[in-house]
Amino acid sequence: MIKLLLMFLEFFKTGLFAVGGGLATIPFLREIGVRYGWYTMSDLSTMIAVSESTPGPMGVNMASYVGFSQYGILGSIVVTLGLVLPSLIIICIIANFLEKFKEAELVQQIFAGLKPAVVAFIAVATIDILVTTLFGDYTFSTFNWKQFICLFVLLALSKYKPKLHPIWFIVASAVVGIVFAF
Repeated sequence: MIKLLLMFLEFFKTGLFAVGGGLATIPFLREIGVRYGWYTMSDLSTMIAVSESTPGPMGVNMASYVGFSQYGILGSIVVTLGLVLPSLIIICIIANFLEKFKEAELVQQIFAGLKPAVVAFIAVATIDILVTTLFGDYTFSTFNWKQFICLFVLLALSKYKPKLHPIWFIVASAVVGIVFAF
């Protein structure tokens, strides 16, 4: 039960400090996985892929999965509540003072300062996940050329064929995953 409380608190901190949407939770989730070993970097990559392809907010999907993997339905509920509770509390407080806060110079400066930090956190997590996807759990001795070529082709297609509907990239990724058993 102490572990469940710890999970709640860690995801509460994530919900409190991950400003900028679902992608902003990735650096926090990476840190949680490294610190507590509740999941590996490969698991994190898989959670991101599944969370991006399923309905609902990415952070909530990932919190639900982590909680469920450790404590079943109770864990899923508790960890998800830990992630969303800070936002609910903050929104309720801000709703009372919205007009004052919206135009305040200090608030505008704070958000302007947060944007580059959030981008940097997301970039570091993205590079970490890309390295894990291409090389495994930080083993640089086995470079997977098939994955690299498939990734390059998909990125090239997205650059030169921007009119393709995103579903085609999802279908192509699924086919490549099935064919090469990634």
